[in-house]
Amino acid sequence: MTSPDFLSLFPIIVTLALALYTKHVVIGLFGGVVTAVVLLTGGHPLEVLAALIKTHLVGTLTDSYNAGVIVLMVFIGGFVALMEKSGGGPAFATKMIGVIASKAKAQIAAWCGGIFIFYSDLGTPLIIGPVFRPLFEKLRVSREKLAFIIDSTASPVAILVPFIGWGIYIMGLLQKEFDQAGKSLDSWQVFIGVIPYQFYALLAIAVIPVVVLLKADIGPMAQTEIKATQSNTSVNADVVQNKDFEAFTHKNARARFVFLPLLVMAAVLLFMLVPLGFPFSSVPGSVFRAALASAYFLAACTLIGLMAWHKVRSGLEGVTLYLQGMSGMMQVIIVLVLAWTLSSLGNELGTAAYIAEQAQRGFPAWLLPLVAFLLSAVISFATGSSWGTFAIMLPLVIPTAFAIEAPLLVSIGAVLSGGLFGDHCSPISETTILSATGASCRQYDHFRTQLPYALINGGISTVAFTIAGWVTSPLIFIGALLCQPLVLWAILRLR
Repeated sequence: MTSPDFLSLFPIIVTLALALYTKHVVIGLFGGVVTAVVLLTGGHPLEVLAALIKTHLVGTLTDSYNAGVIVLMVFIGGFVALMEKSGGGPAFATKMIGVIASKAKAQIAAWCGGIFIFYSDLGTPLIIGPVFRPLFEKLRVSREKLAFIIDSTASPVAILVPFIGWGIYIMGLLQKEFDQAGKSLDSWQVFIGVIPYQFYALLAIAVIPVVVLLKADIGPMAQTEIKATQSNTSVNADVVQNKDFEAFTHKNARARFVFLPLLVMAAVLLFMLVPLGFPFSSVPGSVFRAALASAYFLAACTLIGLMAWHKVRSGLEGVTLYLQGMSGMMQVIIVLVLAWTLSSLGNELGTAAYIAEQAQRGFPAWLLPLVAFLLSAVISFATGSSWGTFAIMLPLVIPTAFAIEAPLLVSIGAVLSGGLFGDHCSPISETTILSATGASCRQYDHFRTQLPYALINGGISTVAFTIAGWVTSPLIFIGALLCQPLVLWAILRLR
């Protein structure tokens, strides 16, 4: 490793600049990787290209841990595609609709459906939205409220689950930094420990029942709800639903298409891991990933069989859809590979050592979670990508936390919460677009009606991370959750 100096930060600066300018994280990460290789090998284009491919990208792909994560992500992608295109999600949601006769029940039912369909943040809007939209229109609840509900139960739920794509992706980034720092930490245990410090995700999920119970429609959402109540048709009746984003439905689809594959997955995990002491004792990462990949594969086989048995899709169609889902994970894998490569190159350049050295000169440890939260929010807002934000910020925050002895779990939680907060506030984020699409409302209308709630949750999270920097306690999230209804109640009283 070279002696750390300011030049070691240049790849990170290039990454941030390109990501913010182009609003495309892959371009930013690739630019950062190329910059780092240039600093290490010199400026000859052919030498840079050869070193980039032969030494760094291939080296990243052939690492056993990285390869295991990539294989697992591919299996997850195939399973999620099957779930989204099986018709099971709409069938499950339709069963819930049968006992709903009030606005409050409809909103809570959509919220429960979004939480239960946790396996895909992108699938939730396209399953829950089209199914509940007719009911919301019948009861005269605005489509913007539906978009708000499904956006609050998509990524905020997914980011808390360790065994789906979000969790595997984040743990892959965490483990890389732990290994680079020479720390014998288990990414699974750290991820579980971080959950109470994911303040924004917990607040985003909790806000829906609070809004429903307090009837806390504020700002543009209040105006939209009044219009929906007074009008005979939806406020956005002129919005044409994109048929490409419609949820797949079939007359033979059953709710069990959701339950049985998940039960198979749980059974396989228990059968393979419980004899090894899981979850009470640590299981080797390679064993855990192999068990999880096996569980996803057998769950997918179960779902393919169910669809064929009920004549929803033939076995061949199911396999084709499964393979398409696998290939659909390519962009996520590219982000992961580039993030891992940039982290390894940063280690060679001494980036982490330089940041740690500067931080030790006077940066207060208690301030790191707050700064990480705010900076992550800005990057996510500007790029519209929380995953890309994690890839950029975790390699910066984790070494700094080790160097200045800042609370590690809180600092990681701050990055994850900041990425989610910025994503919820961003009009260009993928989840914002898909939530509006699923509810069939204008993207801008969803953005402006959700923004006040996102800012309230972001403000509470800011205070929570400031406190957690001083007093590291997993109980702080309880105080944050209690503050939420008080703040909304106060706003209602001031109207």
